Amino acid sequence: MEEGLRSIPTSHTSMAEQIQLPPPFTLVRLRESGDAFAHACRIAPESGAGTLVYVGRFDLAEFAVVLEPAEPLTTARRAFYAGMVALTDALRAYAPPAKKVVVGWPDAVTIDGGLVGGGRLGWPAPADEDEPGWLVFGAMIRTVMMHDGDPGVRPLASALDEEGFGEAGAVQMTESFARHLMRAIDSWQADGFDGVAREYLSRIPRERQTVRRIDDCGDLLTRRIGSDKTERADLVNALASPSWLDPTLGGPKR
Repeated sequence: MEEGLRSIPTSHTSMAEQIQLPPPFTLVRLRESGDAFAHACRIAPESGAGTLVYVGRFDLAEFAVVLEPAEPLTTARRAFYAGMVALTDALRAYAPPAKKVVVGWPDAVTIDGGLVGGGRLGWPAPADEDEPGWLVFGAMIRTVMMHDGDPGVRPLASALDEEGFGEAGAVQMTESFARHLMRAIDSWQADGFDGVAREYLSRIPRERQTVRRIDDCGDLLTRRIGSDKTERADLVNALASPSWLDPTLGGPKR
């Protein structure tokens, strides 16, 4: 990835001082009723790389960032994995000792088995697969569990407050994500995608006697040791419907 983020103007958004983003990010802040991912996809063609859209919600860290990889869309979608590495690193930076931050391929994030959110990817539609274009990596992490009934009815859902993350909330997660995304992109530029792939694969549950890799199109390839058969999981198909998202709730599944 030759250019993950291009240089962009200083943020012009009101209240931007509440969130400290490293250059070359610029902040666009929406009201609580906003949709960071949808808004970022709408403004991506004009706003350019590094625009980070943030929604100030009490119970969620919700943000989306515009990327402009300098490679064809068919391979550029691998930027999704850089985003997931950054997202999980942001969580790990605030996680209590021994808490396991795990990715369910390709997009769901759990902490000690409880779903807290995940990432998603947007791109132009229709799009030329052989030409560069914008991408939007969006994420939601549940910071506070809004109790509306017996917690026993949602045993597979969790939130940062329930996992002992203390005061780490939406602002801290967004700032940490931005820093770690820059590191992931720098690693990609310096050493190629293989390093990002290894980091991502280290975050998904291991299966005994299997070898995994991510191909040039972002598909997950799995081969069992001793077998010549390789199983392919298609990234584009998987990203079409985020596994962690409840469209009715407008947030992570409960």
